[in-house]
Amino acid sequence: MSVLVITGTGTEVGKTVVTAAVAATALAAGRSVAVLKAAQTGVRPDEPGDAAEVARLAGAVTTAEVARYPEPLAPATAARRVGRAPVHPHEVAEAAAKLATEHDLVLVEGAGGLLVRFDPAGGTLADAARLLSAPVLVVASAGLGTLNTTELTARELRSRGLALAGIVIGSWPAAPDLASRCNLADLPDVAGAPLLGSVPAGSGALSPTAFRAAAPHWLAPRLDGTWDAEAFHVREAPRAS
Repeated sequence: MSVLVITGTGTEVGKTVVTAAVAATALAAGRSVAVLKAAQTGVRPDEPGDAAEVARLAGAVTTAEVARYPEPLAPATAARRVGRAPVHPHEVAEAAAKLATEHDLVLVEGAGGLLVRFDPAGGTLADAARLLSAPVLVVASAGLGTLNTTELTARELRSRGLALAGIVIGSWPAAPDLASRCNLADLPDVAGAPLLGSVPAGSGALSPTAFRAAAPHWLAPRLDGTWDAEAFHVREAPRAS
């Protein structure tokens, strides 16, 4: 796996922090890593974006963006409103493929969910993943409502013939409610894919040193980590009434 596409079931689910955790864990395993942000929205030219945040937390990664727009909107809308060229899936794929010639692992982080539009023709991150023949890692929220959005994302990936690498919970609460704890069993079931990690809420606020030391403990061996899904489930899942 030289390219891994990372998407979310929506916005604000912890996608960038998970990307940083995957990058940090791969670096700890001795792999060279590049992080490509397909379309950065909501930041000015002089502000650090998501790729820079991944580098701050994870360490020595190569970072790149295909395009950047100032308003926090879907990329196609953000591009239209400022009169700039949109991002096209083939541009994302070409940039990722070039990085893959120079790195062991390229992480392609999307914007929002899988079908957020990049361009007026309806191009999406899913189209870039197809061009790359790359597996997709889905970052999901922990609580109520996540089963629906996760299953919809998984079904869409399969309908397009794309490989779903697995699910990572982007922000596991310190005091999980009943829905969150039940979702540990239900998420892999509705997705038809394994749970590959759980990142504690607030991890993005850790110091880079603490983040890098902890990241491998949040991710499963398939992502170079040591996280044990079964042990986590036993510890966190609710007991039958």
